[in-house]
Amino acid sequence: MKRIHYSWLILIIAFFSIIVAGITMSSSGVFINSFEKEFNWDRSLIALAFAVSLFLYGFSGPFMAALLEVAGLKKMMLGAMATLVTGLILTLFMSQPWQLVIIWGGIIGLGASLFLTVLSPYVANHWFVKRRGLAVGILTSSTATGQLILLPVLAIIIEQFSWRHAIGLILLLSTLMFIIILLFIKNKPQDIGILPYGQEEELEISQEPHKKNPITIAFSGLFEAIKVKEFWLLAGSFFICGLSTNGLVGTHFVSYCISFGVPLVTAASLLSFMGIFNLVGTTLSGWLSDRFDNRWLLFWYYLLRGMSLLLLPYALAQGSLPLLAIFTIFYGLDWIATVPPTISIARKTFGTNKSGVIYGWIFASHQAGAALAAYGGGLIYKFFNSYTWAFFLAGVFCALASLFVIMVKKQPQRQAQPE
Repeated sequence: MKRIHYSWLILIIAFFSIIVAGITMSSSGVFINSFEKEFNWDRSLIALAFAVSLFLYGFSGPFMAALLEVAGLKKMMLGAMATLVTGLILTLFMSQPWQLVIIWGGIIGLGASLFLTVLSPYVANHWFVKRRGLAVGILTSSTATGQLILLPVLAIIIEQFSWRHAIGLILLLSTLMFIIILLFIKNKPQDIGILPYGQEEELEISQEPHKKNPITIAFSGLFEAIKVKEFWLLAGSFFICGLSTNGLVGTHFVSYCISFGVPLVTAASLLSFMGIFNLVGTTLSGWLSDRFDNRWLLFWYYLLRGMSLLLLPYALAQGSLPLLAIFTIFYGLDWIATVPPTISIARKTFGTNKSGVIYGWIFASHQAGAALAAYGGGLIYKFFNSYTWAFFLAGVFCALASLFVIMVKKQPQRQAQPE
């Protein structure tokens, strides 16, 4: 019987680690109303804490990519999960809004950063030669899986018990993943005497980059990238991607539904229902990115997402379940489907060795957009007592992103070169 390649075990552990980090970040939407009621905090201030978290974990991405090259996969995953556990514990004892900003915005944002930014391309690039697109698709779909399974559970726990019990569940899962990472994660295939999945012979690659300072690695990648038009087009489109996904929908969708009289558990279930289609759409997108022009994939992803966001306010105003179902399906299929083609274009444009750090900067742009939408959505609600304008503007921006990606020059596949 043929043994399963160890690369797939690494992928599975990374998959569940990303689930835990992803549900921590996506759960912000189900906690907003609870924090508002218990502490009497202003909604825009709560949104600010979540915005800081999105911004911080995005902009730490390039440095996480550089640190991965220096410290290795195991130490980085252990450190990040320990940081996440620390933030969740402190959340149980907070009582002031500034504490929410520091704990959720700073500590939890930093803890989630590694898992939700550069872990997917790092594992795919270092542990896989064949099926890289599929590996990225599976890993990036894992945030949807956690959302699918856990968001309704968290909402039920909050309604039946309290938000602290819901935090306790996430804390338990984070601690479990820390133990699994400690026991089974390896830094690279060579540590256990194997080659990456699909590689048939050893390639000699210089270890010089590992001797550099992580900050130097991160900024040298940025300085190289800003000279290339494709970097700005990908960063611009990913800014809009973040604005229209975890920044707006991930943070405010549940509250938007509640404002139209939709119960908390129902709203959380709609969001988790998107996770079913997100899981399918992102995995399929990874498979497609190995086979088709990634620019056209992104073009259609952004265009369809924009159309679905324009549909949502009308569906809620009409109280139409069929229209809400259509939104859920189309938006869910599209939520993280943009990630595999974006990673693929970055790898083909900048090469395998440098694409991790450069993708980290592209993802930083994604999270800048997410932070803007998270805080901006709260401000729009404060002034208009409605989120409608926020969702309408996000739909329009998605159409602009579809134009950005189609302007990217088609690149032939570049192979990894010794640094």
